[in-house]
Amino acid sequence: MSETENSKPEDNGQPETEDAAATPQAGAEDTAGETGADASPDDAIVKLTAELDSMRDKLLRALAEAENTRRRAERDVADARSYAVSSFAKDMLDVSDNLSRAVGAVDPATLDGAPDAVKNLVEGVAMTEKALLSKMERHGVKKVDPQPGDAFDPHRHQAVAQIPSDQPNGRIASVMQTGFVIGERTLRAAMVAVSAGNPSGDGNTSGGNGVDVTA
Repeated sequence: MSETENSKPEDNGQPETEDAAATPQAGAEDTAGETGADASPDDAIVKLTAELDSMRDKLLRALAEAENTRRRAERDVADARSYAVSSFAKDMLDVSDNLSRAVGAVDPATLDGAPDAVKNLVEGVAMTEKALLSKMERHGVKKVDPQPGDAFDPHRHQAVAQIPSDQPNGRIASVMQTGFVIGERTLRAAMVAVSAGNPSGDGNTSGGNGVDVTA
C-alpha cells in the first residue's frame, strides 16, 4: 500500500510538465499564423519591386559616373598630348622673334647690291626661321599674323594702342608683334594698334566699336 501511494505524485507530475511545454508552442503557432495572414502576396511584390527600382537606380548612377570618369580621362590625355610642349614652345618664341627681326632689318633694295656672302647669310637666316615655324606648326603651334584692316579678336589679339588711321573704327590699324596659338589656346596674343577711325571725319568710321586698351 505504501508503494502505490508513493508512486502517485510521480505520475501526477509528468502530465503537468508536458502541458507546460505545449503552451509556448501553441502560442508560437498562433503568432506565426497571424504574421502569415498579415503579409499578403501583394505586399511582398510591392516590397520587392521597390528594392528592384532602388537597385536599378544605383546601377544607372554608377554607370553614368563611370562614363563621366572615362570621358574626363580621355579629355585629360588629349590635352596632355596637345599642350605638353606649351612651356617649350613659349621659350622658342623668342628665337622666332629674333630671327624675324634679323630678316626684317635687311632692306631688300640694299640687299640687291650686297656681296654674295651677305645674301647667303640673309637667306640662311630666313630659311632657319621658316624651318623653325614649320617644326613648331607640326607640334600644333601656329603663327597668328593679322594684317591692317582685319577684325580685332580679343582672344587672339592684344590692343596696346588706339590710333587714327584709314582703317574703319575698331579694326586693326597696325601690327607690332605677331602672336602664336597652340591647339585652341592662345600661346601669345598678337600685339596690335586698333584704329580710332579716320581723323578727317569723311565717314570712314564704320566697321566696329572702339576697343578698350586701358587693360
